[in-house]
Amino acid sequence: MAEDAILTYLDKNELIVDSGEFAVAVGISHEEIVNAIKSLMYSKSVNAQDIKKESCKLTDEGKTYAAKGSPEYQLFMAIPPEGITIVELQKKLGDTIFKIGCQQANKNRWVKMGKSQASRKVEHVDDNVKDMLVRINDGEALNQEDIDALKRRKLISLQIWKGYSVKKGPAYALKRTKRTTDLTREHMQRFEEMPTNQYVVSSLENFDALFTAQQHPARDLQDTFFLKVPSTTKTLPEDYVERVKRMHESGGHGSRGYRYEWKREEASKNVLRTHTTAVSVKMLRALAAKEILGCSDLKCYSVLPMGFPKDVGVIAWGLSLERPTMILYGIDNIRDIFGHKVNLSFIERNPICRMGLEYSDKDEIVD
Repeated sequence: MAEDAILTYLDKNELIVDSGEFAVAVGISHEEIVNAIKSLMYSKSVNAQDIKKESCKLTDEGKTYAAKGSPEYQLFMAIPPEGITIVELQKKLGDTIFKIGCQQANKNRWVKMGKSQASRKVEHVDDNVKDMLVRINDGEALNQEDIDALKRRKLISLQIWKGYSVKKGPAYALKRTKRTTDLTREHMQRFEEMPTNQYVVSSLENFDALFTAQQHPARDLQDTFFLKVPSTTKTLPEDYVERVKRMHESGGHGSRGYRYEWKREEASKNVLRTHTTAVSVKMLRALAAKEILGCSDLKCYSVLPMGFPKDVGVIAWGLSLERPTMILYGIDNIRDIFGHKVNLSFIERNPICRMGLEYSDKDEIVD
């Protein structure tokens, strides 16, 4: 809808001057319009220039003073012509308004504050602070000096609005042809589940086949559990071992290799599988042996030793659960849940992430 509105408008007009004003005119949220503009920019259907506008917004304190008056005005009006004791005045206004009001009213030379008595120095004052706050709230512009004064008192905050001006791009068309990206039932029928019930694998499958150097920190004891019994695997596919060794030692296909002496005994060590990609390695070798071709993101120095031709690649992806978890729990820093700096007490005191599952009293999962 937003995309159609933009393309239709540009078909008859040279330029969308302001995406914000355009969104109001067509009755679509500015967020939807911006998302459509970014998508159209990617396909070169439109060209867009950034627009930035600064605006002032009242803080909570500013909203209070816009409604009730500034502290200095409230203090002045609380002092009768004959004066009032400090104790009475403070009781009348409350501690916060009294404190701020005294500072600002003295600065303005409106009042005289003695040790025990407060009195007016002038007969009448105007509440310019309230007036400026009301004008800002109504969308009026103030001069920079007044804005700076209100900012120093933290009665307003500056907001930056971002939008775009838009015109036709080199690939503009009234109707954009989109590539099919939806995952269909037919696509899913071509997927097969991998056997992930093998929890002990060789270091060859877990590390070496994925071009992880034999001195890499991931292979240290603090990150990996090595088996004592059996400590090593009985057999390894010799032709594959030789190709992996050659890639590590001297490289190939654009890689220089690690230029070290690759050790078979290191690759033979059994480990508790540290990632599911080790299963992928085993499956890909089986596919390569059957000459089943595919297409990739796994690097050539991992795929080619498996036996695939040079023009074949393998796509690799993961669930990336960290970011959806951050959104679900309102976490704004990924280091709070992932990595070596995680606060373990944060993990301990929070419930298990159930992601739409409910649990009965007998701990049976109910979908």
